[in-house]
Amino acid sequence: MTTPTGTEDIQEVTVTATALATFDSLDPATGDVVGTHPIFDAAQVNETVARAREAAQWWAQLSFDERAERLKKWRGVIARRMAQLAELSHAETGKPTGDAQLEIMMMLDHLSWAAGNARKVLGRKSITPSLLAADLGASVEYLPLGVIGVIGPWNFPVFTPMGSIAYALAAGNAVVFKPSEFTPGVGKWLVDAFAQVVPEHPVLQVVTGLGETGAALCRSGVDKVAFTGSTETGKKVMRACADTLTPVLIEAGGKDVLLVDADADLDAAAEAAVWGGLSNAGQACIGTERVYVHEQVYDAFLAKLVALAKPIRAGDDPAAQLGPMTMPSQPGVVARHIADALDKGARAVVGGPDAVGARLVQPTVLVDVPEDSIAMTEETFGPTLAVNKVRDMDEAVERANNSRYGLGSAVFAKRRGVELARRIRSGMTGVNLVYLFAALPELPFGGVGDSGFGRIHGPDGLKEFTYAKSIARRRLPALMALTTFARTPKVDKLLATLTVLRHG
Repeated sequence: MTTPTGTEDIQEVTVTATALATFDSLDPATGDVVGTHPIFDAAQVNETVARAREAAQWWAQLSFDERAERLKKWRGVIARRMAQLAELSHAETGKPTGDAQLEIMMMLDHLSWAAGNARKVLGRKSITPSLLAADLGASVEYLPLGVIGVIGPWNFPVFTPMGSIAYALAAGNAVVFKPSEFTPGVGKWLVDAFAQVVPEHPVLQVVTGLGETGAALCRSGVDKVAFTGSTETGKKVMRACADTLTPVLIEAGGKDVLLVDADADLDAAAEAAVWGGLSNAGQACIGTERVYVHEQVYDAFLAKLVALAKPIRAGDDPAAQLGPMTMPSQPGVVARHIADALDKGARAVVGGPDAVGARLVQPTVLVDVPEDSIAMTEETFGPTLAVNKVRDMDEAVERANNSRYGLGSAVFAKRRGVELARRIRSGMTGVNLVYLFAALPELPFGGVGDSGFGRIHGPDGLKEFTYAKSIARRRLPALMALTTFARTPKVDKLLATLTVLRHG
């Protein structure tokens, strides 16, 4: 779940640093200081990675069960202190405490799954050779890479980075975590909790700072970088990693779509669109931004959607369903997208230009939005929905796929749901649901196109932080001597005959 352009920019500094090489994390609702944290320079990042390198050797030598036991204890610490972590997340992001708690609960399921399934997914497995290699035995296992650098976002500061951290740790790696400069306190909290259950070595460490700290981590010689953030910043991360041939996992932006077919449950579809588009103040890479509705049910769906969206309110009080925008610059982005859509002929049936304040952005629903407006082509990352009518689902799929992004999506339909889901070019699709594919630890999470590459979660997420180790061994005397200069023409002829019989 990603951040908009510039929020993790490895060149651009978006928070004010002091002369003491520290920076403040701020409450986005009030501007009050939540905490003060050090800015790690390149030398300090390198020292941290060097410590992680030693810790990785110890951690990797533990068995899967031993690592799982430590991760289970960590999970217990987080669960017991969940209210404290949720309050800290609320303070740094502005999101309602209940939403912060839900994020933590989802993360704990992933942590449990990764720890409990690492052996099954990564452990050594025997391979049955082909006929010509019947005298050989073989096996494959997945070994930890070593030290993983994780650069996390601010919008889901617990759930999203832990999708990399938990799986990397379960696979046997040490981790150096660079949280967003907007949520450093959450990152430090997670690392401190881990140190309580793994005090022997610094297996999980945190480096706080601005964009330069993230760039230093990319160049520090870690064995892989897992980045979540904007597409543009993801490109900068790749460039920084290229000098050392450091592989990267990029979970970047999205412009997620929701399709509503003529036979859909309109109440469920409208509820899903409102939650998908407005929850977390729209600050989610898998948040719904575009909605395409079959013309036969468009008016009925829109009426239900408007009725649900109008009462939703952004505020900094406990009764508000939406919090403030975490990044001070993001209201300007939302305002620009709304204005461009309206200038090109769209209409606002909820909200509009007046919905955008200095810190709070109230929900906006736009209709008849031109496909070339930036509200349809760029990631808005705010509580807005663009709803357009289509003649049929073929047109809906065509419009859905006309995007450089391909992260999440949703389809509401009774008869053709799975068929339509398979036709959408995206890494994940929900049928008659939104968001919940991210909650399933068994499913890989990631995108295509400008939404990035690589996968967190599930078996794929465990394997992302390993390399395949293949072993072949002789178990029987050789049937034919093949890898020798003493091989005879008779053997060559026999091989040719066998090859034609098998494949010809």
